[in-house]
Amino acid sequence: QVQLVESGGGLVQAGGSLRLSCAASRSILNMNVMGWYRQAPGKQRELVATISRGGSTKYADSVKDRFSISRNNANKTLYLQMNSLKPEDTALYYCYAEATWPYWGQGTQVTVSS
Repeated sequence: QVQLVESGGGLVQAGGSLRLSCAASRSILNMNVMGWYRQAPGKQRELVATISRGGSTKYADSVKDRFSISRNNANKTLYLQMNSLKPEDTALYYCYAEATWPYWGQGTQVTVSS
């Protein structure tokens, strides 16, 4: 079992930046994939970005060139640097990790005002 706790969300104006963090309760070395998903009101949860154990990254087209995912295995933390934020980025952002089983955090709210 691993608990994931997100932080760093908040209210920001369009064009601004936020950095989300996801702290794990134990080592993330064996997590094959970690990532961020988001869910806006009335919409399905969607993939934002993932990072493999080897460091390979993938991004949704909507955030490519604006968001950057990284992981610090020593600190047991996953990050999402979000730049040039747009109102359509407003959503509840969830941290995800998968080894044998998938794990989810409770989410952190990001609100981008126009």
